[in-house]
Amino acid sequence: MSELTFAIDGDALLWTGDGEYLRIEPWGKNSVRVRASKMHEIQEQEGALLPQNNQTSDSHDYGITIDKPNRTAELRNGDIVVQAKASCGLYSGSGYEEPRCLLSFYKADGTPLIQEIPSGGSLNLRARWFKPITGGDYSIVASFTTPENEKLYGMGEYQQNILNLKGCTLELAHRNSQASIPFVVSSAGYGFLWNNPALGNVTFGKNRTEWRAESAKQIDYWITTGDTPSSIMKHYADATGHAPHMPEWGLGFWQCKLRYWNQRQLLDVAHGFKQRNIPLDLIVVDFFHWPHMGDFRFENEFWPDPKAMADELHSMGVKLMVSVWPQVALASENYVEMKSKNLLVRADKGEDVGMMFEGPSQFYDATNPKAREYVWEKCRTNYAELGVDAFWLDEAEPEYGTYDFDNYRYYAGPNQQVANIYPRDYNKGFYEGQQTIGRDGDIVNLTRCAWAGSQRYGSLVWSGDVGSTFADLRAQITCAIHMGMAGIPWFTTDMGGFHDGIIDSDDFKELLARWCAFSCFLPVMRNHGDRSLHTTTGKETITNSAGDHRSPSGADNEPWSYGPETEQIFRKFIAIREKMRPYTRELFESAHADGQPLVRGLFYEFPQDESVSDIADEYMFGPDILVAPVVEAGARSREVTLPGNASITWTDLRTGKVYGGGQKITVDAGIDTIPAFARDGHDHGLIGML
Repeated sequence: MSELTFAIDGDALLWTGDGEYLRIEPWGKNSVRVRASKMHEIQEQEGALLPQNNQTSDSHDYGITIDKPNRTAELRNGDIVVQAKASCGLYSGSGYEEPRCLLSFYKADGTPLIQEIPSGGSLNLRARWFKPITGGDYSIVASFTTPENEKLYGMGEYQQNILNLKGCTLELAHRNSQASIPFVVSSAGYGFLWNNPALGNVTFGKNRTEWRAESAKQIDYWITTGDTPSSIMKHYADATGHAPHMPEWGLGFWQCKLRYWNQRQLLDVAHGFKQRNIPLDLIVVDFFHWPHMGDFRFENEFWPDPKAMADELHSMGVKLMVSVWPQVALASENYVEMKSKNLLVRADKGEDVGMMFEGPSQFYDATNPKAREYVWEKCRTNYAELGVDAFWLDEAEPEYGTYDFDNYRYYAGPNQQVANIYPRDYNKGFYEGQQTIGRDGDIVNLTRCAWAGSQRYGSLVWSGDVGSTFADLRAQITCAIHMGMAGIPWFTTDMGGFHDGIIDSDDFKELLARWCAFSCFLPVMRNHGDRSLHTTTGKETITNSAGDHRSPSGADNEPWSYGPETEQIFRKFIAIREKMRPYTRELFESAHADGQPLVRGLFYEFPQDESVSDIADEYMFGPDILVAPVVEAGARSREVTLPGNASITWTDLRTGKVYGGGQKITVDAGIDTIPAFARDGHDHGLIGML
């Protein structure tokens, strides 16, 4: 019989057998990290976890025991226990003994959390499967049995109106309006991070959970346990990084459109807010303010004095954000230098071009530290030193013209192995760059994607180019909840949706009013979209003095662009947003200190209330305010579930009427309001404002 080998290496429990190396170690409070490799020892690789393997729970709550006669071992770290059971099976048809080691995870009181799938007898299943692929790496699968009735939340942003992810299959890949963040929280009391940036998928089935990576060198995952969702989120933030402080200018109203295309136009809009006494914290210069993608600077003809523009905005108390795209056009003044210095993403087959929008371009390689430094230095000189306060990091997936995922190669490795770290490293370059110029505590990167750990680089994720429909509005509620549960507390959307908003359409005005009310109770309230008119497209044709075409601008998108009724709705909710500043500031501080999401499913505050575990169209904005957006066209009332029991009170912030918890009610919902309720009297001065 083969020897079954357990060993101890510092704080880690090791097992080896039949070419496999297994390492289990404490990684933060009540948490463990598991890595497994085939035919090579465990490697230190790019992932989401911070280097904190020496941080265990209290020493008296930590220990490893090995029971050699029974071929078992146990690692305990605070409230989590890993039991390892070694065994030998016969390799089918050969009589060859095949050593295996099965892992099971429990709470310290013996409550089961998650278990690797057993061998399955004649089925010959493997909990950790390594399939060799060309190049010496592996396609890997990790399979687990999990509680059949558990509820699962997190995983980032997928455009679907599904709250409980049990039963879902999700692609582990980024797309425009899809941010794949492989962290999930279970109602059974555990959080699970797939610490692997490879392309793949996950299936949360009734019979098993399977994580797959198309190409990887090893299996790597992290598990934590906690009595509440909030404790699990705290452990996760400690393990992967905390969001920084949100600056004060992140708490108010942000104005944007596709696109303000010249300096005078932008300043006129900012003055329009001030003349109308509408509070404005930030205004955005969108894409194609540059001569060519990858120039990373203003086009002088349309933006003759950016510093004077920024100074004028600052004199009004308005911050300036500028869009940056990661594409470098072949016509860019920087293309030849960046290509010669290997700072661009390459294709394994065919041309290196990654996108054809407004001409052929390649993406800069954000996984390359030298590329990050190069791009930041351009943006520091051409933007930050001229008074630009913040950056909008668009196209951060990155959005290839064709999602031919296996055809691209980064400094960090082939796309199949490392693709999902791109948005995080894109953020990292701008975050660390701004730190070098003294902006600590004042950094917000508006970003169209994220991966695990993005939160520590000031990533404010917006949900991408979603449609302008009520179905899209409804989906943004679950996106916001799941992003928070994936450890990204800073989240926003394009108010009104990005595509197909027609500014003189009554139907769109209704949608915009509902979306405005919803946005008021998001981490950041931001107005943006590509608007049109019924009679014409409403887009401005733009050429420079040489007659060269420039990307067009959409129709107007300011609060007053939609008529007096819609303008009043904007005014109302911007005023509510201003009134909530002290409360919103508290929520951002909780996100920074403890990893707590601002947008929370009802299950988060009421984990014992089974009746609210699947409610996808209501949420808590922090611990005190329940929000029930209207997500159906023409609706002027809606049903609201009030969680908890009769000992909890819910005050209607519109009328002041008090209800007990544990019931469903139907309330009026006029076009200029949103059903919202204060928990146990914590109304933050909002009664009567809605």
